[in-house]
Amino acid sequence: MYLLGYDIGSSSVKASLVEAESGRCVAQAFYPGDEAPIIAVKPGWAEQDPESWWQYLTQATHDVMNQSGVNKDDIKAIGISWQMHGLVCVDKDLQVLRHSIIWCDSRAVPYGNAAFNALGEEYCLSHLLNSPGNFTAAKLAWVKENEPELYSRIYKIMLPGDYIAMKLSGECGVTIEGLSEGMFRDFKNNCVSKELMEHFGFDESFIPAIVPTFGIQCRVNAAAAAHLGLAEGTPVTYRAGDQPNNALSLNVFNPGEIASTAGTSGVVYGVLGEVNYDTKSRVNTFAHVNYTPEQTRLGVLLCINGTGILNSWMRRVCGVDLNYPQMNELAAQVPIGSEGVTILPFGNGAERMLENRKSACNISGVDFNQHGRGHLMRAAQEGIVFSFMHGIEVMQGMGMEVKRIRAGHANMFLSPIFRETLAGVAGVPIELYNTDGAAGAAKGAGMGVGIYKDNNEAFGSLEKMATIEPVAADAEKYAEAYARWTARLNKEM
Repeated sequence: MYLLGYDIGSSSVKASLVEAESGRCVAQAFYPGDEAPIIAVKPGWAEQDPESWWQYLTQATHDVMNQSGVNKDDIKAIGISWQMHGLVCVDKDLQVLRHSIIWCDSRAVPYGNAAFNALGEEYCLSHLLNSPGNFTAAKLAWVKENEPELYSRIYKIMLPGDYIAMKLSGECGVTIEGLSEGMFRDFKNNCVSKELMEHFGFDESFIPAIVPTFGIQCRVNAAAAAHLGLAEGTPVTYRAGDQPNNALSLNVFNPGEIASTAGTSGVVYGVLGEVNYDTKSRVNTFAHVNYTPEQTRLGVLLCINGTGILNSWMRRVCGVDLNYPQMNELAAQVPIGSEGVTILPFGNGAERMLENRKSACNISGVDFNQHGRGHLMRAAQEGIVFSFMHGIEVMQGMGMEVKRIRAGHANMFLSPIFRETLAGVAGVPIELYNTDGAAGAAKGAGMGVGIYKDNNEAFGSLEKMATIEPVAADAEKYAEAYARWTARLNKEM
């Protein structure tokens, strides 16, 4: 038996084929080979063509099937993970009406802020658990005001993963987790927020049918089966946004457990067992994958937009002759604290941690007689980690006790400086695992179809690569560097 997982990212679409019994990934592929294009017609805008996700998924599916030689009838379930907060609009023929406005697009901030003021802080925080902010609902409000003719043709709205499930099955659906990340979920009344829909003037018919996060959501239809080389009738039995899914992939299901990623965006994601929220919406609270109205499991999400782009910018500007491991080696020659160089890693659109304000990346403390590019490279990684720590402190203020952080052995967690700094400033161990979002989605599908009885059985084969313990002797150095970074942030804000 095999399980197929998809991860619909903004950089690429990945497919993983997992052998159910052993939990071993037998084939993986991602497309495109270089980063997928993001369309930015104006500053602060970010769009992608949903059809391109389907094209990349098609290529990745053919690749994993050819690599593995697995019989299509042996694939028992499909799971889907996706880049969160995107907006896909389709007409009655299920044709896409416009490019998707994706997660890092900041044009909808004024619409979310206006809704927060109109609906009131008490309602938004106690019912939505967040400000409407820059999420999917606010993006739809932008379309309504700025593209009224197109808006009039909308039949359903979806998140990126819902769109992929629709392409597989011809059916539209959304999970409670998806509703919450789009800012449509009323947690007090366990329904779509009537107040938010009325404020924006949205027709409730736009919202697809609610399907379970784990369970049979839809099945691959004949057209998709022929196109992808899969068996008609294969069930889609799990789907979730990329950060809840990353937590699932790391077996993070229970209160106090923390998952982190540092790729295109930087994320710290912790699980709460009771309803709570940050009054300033600097971190955001959504339904976790195992949330039910009877069992409160909420994911608290810190997202830093400037993570991957700062690291790649640093390479283009300062390390054009180096690869990332060589950059890490150069940065490692610089002591903790980068000898006074401080970088605020904000420069890629509005940051939720900064209360949805746009801010430029800030580099300070440079002495032309003392500092070189190694200082900048280390300060960039430290700045990203310190932004993580700033969000962790907000989570701690919400009552979350952080005991350890789990992460995939990938992206910036491949950097010794990055992971040692996070362990050092947070004062907790960092556990690194060999997993990824697509493989996690495949195992989630196994839970949804009943092959695994629970998450512990699904992720019992999870391979721990390393544990990075905080070094007590370095604690004061990290604290001093973090205090300097925080002072600089406060001055800028």
